Amino acid sequence: METVVITGANRGIGLQLTQQYLAQGKRVIATSRNLSKATQLKALTEEGELSLFNLEITDKLSVNNFKTALANTRIDILINNAGIMGSDQQSCENMDYDAWLDTFNVNTLAPFRLCTALKTNLLNADNPRIVTLSSLMASLKGEGTGSFAYRTSKAAVNKAMQLLALEYKSLGITVCPVHPGWVKTDMGGEEADICVEESVSGLIKLINHLTLEQTGRFWQYDGRELDW
Repeated sequence: METVVITGANRGIGLQLTQQYLAQGKRVIATSRNLSKATQLKALTEEGELSLFNLEITDKLSVNNFKTALANTRIDILINNAGIMGSDQQSCENMDYDAWLDTFNVNTLAPFRLCTALKTNLLNADNPRIVTLSSLMASLKGEGTGSFAYRTSKAAVNKAMQLLALEYKSLGITVCPVHPGWVKTDMGGEEADICVEESVSGLIKLINHLTLEQTGRFWQYDGRELDW
């Protein structure tokens, strides 16, 4: 049985990833900043082998405690799902610089921290995979405007994952940033293109079949490779 770690699993894509992986018979380790409020996530404990952890991904001590708790656990798949859109103030005329730094901390530094913290666990798997949810809004070939904090933090995590893929390739660990599509979640809004079930079904199909041949490349939920 493969073990999947999913951050930010209390809602949206993270919650649906947890539900669909449990339905596939996977063992899931799901995290949330505040499990006391994660009612829907806690209800999934009846649907399969699910372990829940409080985890603040930006806090070094919290990550170290999580690492210690999983010391003897093999991890086959690590999904860095937790992320934020950032402040409403992220335009040229109205920028919240402190919030921009917070967005980088959550979207860029935290996934890297968790990848390195759980490296030993991943090395115990036959086909270890790290997937970090990114966004097409991060592509340098895109021409969208606004959302400076979000776009730059996701572009930065793309590069971090590309570098990590190069360093971890000799260890047999596949590392890829993945765009889940524009999804109807609290972050994506009701005008988004696809429902969360469609996005996650595609993500899981992609993640389950990732190999080292695909490492260090930017993928979309439907299996299409994207430009950086």
